[in-house]
Amino acid sequence: MKKILIGGIVGGIVVFAWGAVAHMVLPLGKMGIRQMPNEDAVLGAMKQSIREPGLYFFPGMDMSREPSQEERQAWTARYAAGPVGILIYHPQGETPVSPKQLSTQLATDIAAALIAAILLSQTGAGFLGRVLFVALLGPFSWVTISVPHWNWYGFPSDFTTGEAIDQVVGWFLGGLALAAIVKKPAG
Repeated sequence: MKKILIGGIVGGIVVFAWGAVAHMVLPLGKMGIRQMPNEDAVLGAMKQSIREPGLYFFPGMDMSREPSQEERQAWTARYAAGPVGILIYHPQGETPVSPKQLSTQLATDIAAALIAAILLSQTGAGFLGRVLFVALLGPFSWVTISVPHWNWYGFPSDFTTGEAIDQVVGWFLGGLALAAIVKKPAG
């Protein structure tokens, strides 16, 4: 159990460190992100119209009740006509790269690496097999999270590609650390 805990912590720190390099040194954190044209005008309209923080999908539909057939048809027509998008909105603003965000990211990377360490402890594979075992969690997470966001919500392809590189490399590096610490079970 001790090796699982140590492996999870070390693996999480490795994944976190890779994420810092990927997003602050390499261009992966910028792929697919653009500056909004006419930002001042758009933000001014948003400040006047949207008061609550949240995740907004547009064109919108009241999700608190079942829409009528006519409402669904009208929404479908608005969706087809565009624009279509998702907006994550914080009207009060936030601190970029805050200590809270960094500590949350580190904690979630360690939690994910602990899960990987528990799974890894159940395999009898050799070192390279254990690395591959953990490394495959990168494409798994990308296929289950980022690809559906690309497919259903129109996330940009280059953003989604950057996410793939981030996850694949991060969990390969995490796999190296975990495989070195979490050995195959005795017996």
